[in-house]
Amino acid sequence: MFLGIDIGTSGVKAVVIDTHGSVVGQGTAALTVQRPHPLWSEQDPDSWWAATTAAVQAIDPDVRRAVRGVGLAGQMHGATLLGADDTPLRPAILWNDGRSHAECAELEAATPQFRTVGGNIVMPGFTAPKLAWVRKHEPEVFAATKLVLLPKDYVRLLMTGDKASDMSDSAGTLWLDVAGRKWSDDLLAACGLDASQMPTLVEGPQATGRLSAAVAELWGMPQVPVAGGGGDNAAGAAGVGVVKNGDALLSLGTSGVIFVANDAFKPNPARAVHAFCHCLPDMWHQMAVHLSAASCIDWVARLTGAAGAADLFARAEKAGPANGPELFLPYLSGERTPHNDAEVRGAFLRLDNDTGPERLAQAVLEGVAFALADGLDALRGAGTEVAKLSVIGGGARSRYWGATLAAALNTPLVYLQGGEVGPALGAARLAQLAVDGGSPAEVCVAPPIAHVIEPDAALVDRLAPKLAAFREAYPHITPQNITPRSA
Repeated sequence: MFLGIDIGTSGVKAVVIDTHGSVVGQGTAALTVQRPHPLWSEQDPDSWWAATTAAVQAIDPDVRRAVRGVGLAGQMHGATLLGADDTPLRPAILWNDGRSHAECAELEAATPQFRTVGGNIVMPGFTAPKLAWVRKHEPEVFAATKLVLLPKDYVRLLMTGDKASDMSDSAGTLWLDVAGRKWSDDLLAACGLDASQMPTLVEGPQATGRLSAAVAELWGMPQVPVAGGGGDNAAGAAGVGVVKNGDALLSLGTSGVIFVANDAFKPNPARAVHAFCHCLPDMWHQMAVHLSAASCIDWVARLTGAAGAADLFARAEKAGPANGPELFLPYLSGERTPHNDAEVRGAFLRLDNDTGPERLAQAVLEGVAFALADGLDALRGAGTEVAKLSVIGGGARSRYWGATLAAALNTPLVYLQGGEVGPALGAARLAQLAVDGGSPAEVCVAPPIAHVIEPDAALVDRLAPKLAAFREAYPHITPQNITPRSA
């Protein structure tokens, strides 16, 4: 048995698989996000530990006792700043925090190697500009910082005492030489840091240590090895067999991601495409990243009084796809691909007297699909071929939404059995590789196909005018175009 733990934004998921890759146990625990100021998004690092323990302990004790290895996945980019005693100095600044846009511009202007060596535009979501912000606005915290960890790696520290991170998650800091798979002294220096403040780097299937005796007792399992693991998207890819050059997936979690595996480092920062290491040795990946995806479903459900996501999908189905004029731009936390705009915010457009909860629900489903279509267009514009997309994440549960997504993307969507399990499954498979060895191609195989949604040609045509209007609308909702002008 192998345990995979995914430290997400809205919760922690723990999954146990057997040697055949079948899920034999699961547990979850919720997390909350704090937004004390506009653009801010933070979490208490110790809440990750409490949720992790709760999720693990929710699994059957007999299953836990049989675990032989643990793998970690987690939300990327979160800046967890530790002092000399390895305790957090402040709340962690999360991936969807937009406060550091000014620091991004300064880092971009001063250090062009962020795009060439780091492979990416400096965006507020990444870790590097967050530290630049702390350096400027909280100098006493910055001076006391002895170690910077990503969310899953803080949990690892509490599990094992080891200060380590894998390549895929570390690439999202913007301090990694992505092609060389090592820390870049130049990129760290640009933020006033050095390699002594970074964790040891390992590959995803490499063991970093073992559970401490205290944690093993708390969790009711032996002192098993803990694998390097991966950032949530890379681990999710490993979980559904996206491990060969050209394999691609669509992740419908809090954020939305189109992920393409590459056999070489292929940066394309011009259209805000991310280029990172994969969680497997000698592999990389590209991503189009959208900060709000399934989170928009939860948001509009609260807004309209729906009982939850299932109720919202049912309401949308009553309205039907492309049957109303409403447009939704899903930029509730800003946007990455292709706009790189931390300050833009979401909008409903083209509302009329007949607009009701059903049509608002459908507009949200279409708006997220249109944003993902922008991301796929950016990937294809860089020469990346995407013939089909494997679908994972909580949003994979809705076949109705899948029809709209397939039509907006004009790409077949392959839904896999257990695909909603997400990154925790990949983390468990990385643990299996760390303990039993073998090749990723043998262990990280695609689960059986549950169903395939082909794009419906008629719906593609009906959505096309709305997609065009969606793309024309973005410039009109940017802050510089809606800020009132003084008389």
